[in-house]
Formats: sequence, structure tokens, C-alpha cells
Amino acid sequence: MQATAPEQPFQAAFRGNFTSLLSWSQLDAFWDTVRQQASRGWYLYAVGEPVPTQPSSAAQVADFIREIDRLLHAEHREDYCGIVYTDSKTDPQFIKIFDPNNLGVSCGYSDNPPLPGWIMSLIPPQELQDRRPLPGNRRRWWQKLWA
Repeated sequence: MQATAPEQPFQAAFRGNFTSLLSWSQLDAFWDTVRQQASRGWYLYAVGEPVPTQPSSAAQVADFIREIDRLLHAEHREDYCGIVYTDSKTDPQFIKIFDPNNLGVSCGYSDNPPLPGWIMSLIPPQELQDRRPLPGNRRRWWQKLWA
């Protein structure tokens, strides 16, 4: 019998338990928590782009939070948020941010749930294979952040 390889830390965290930030006010408070922890060594990963090999600086994390929050508010025109998930609201180590333009069934059950658009992780990420190519507008948005 062939032994299976142990799951990598990033994969285990990605498949772990998450809770949603349902309201915009919860998301605002959560972003304040993450901003206070910006220097912890966050990896910022846009699924479909190259996997980062180094953590982002505290300034890059703050810029990303500002810009992703702006994008979510502009494109997810609902009274609720519900598209940002974290492993902990008070001591996050892994955050999944779903793209408002590719939600599919992000909550609930699906045989092929969509991948998040962006991941913030304290664990070095591994490439996630998305079946759809990253749309040009998202690629340009992401690249503009780092220009």
C-alpha cells in the first residue's frame, strides 16, 4: 500500500474552518485588526497570478486592505458583505477574499466551489489552480497595486 504524502501547511489552512464577515461593519472592524498586525509577515496572493515568495511589507498590506475594501464596496452592492472569510476574527492567520464578479456558490455546498480571488496568509502560499483565467481587469488592478 502506498503512503499518501502529508498535507502541506498552506493546503491544510486553506481547507480549515472559516467564518464569514457578514456585515460591512464587521469587515471594517476586522480590517482595523489586520492593519494593527500588518507587520506580521502577510503573504498577499491573487489566485491566477504568480505565488509570492516573500511576505509583503506593512505598507503593502495597508495599501492592499485599502484598495480591496474599495473594490469590494464598489462591486458588491449588497447591504451585507459575506464574501470575506477568516480563520479568526481576532487573531487571523488566513483570509479568503472572494471576487464579487465570480461568486458562484461561495457559501453553502457545491461540487466545484469557486476559489477566492485573493488570499492573505501568514503561511507561504502554494499555487491554486483556477479553471478560469484571471480576467484582464483584475490582473491590471493587481499589477497596479505593486507598480
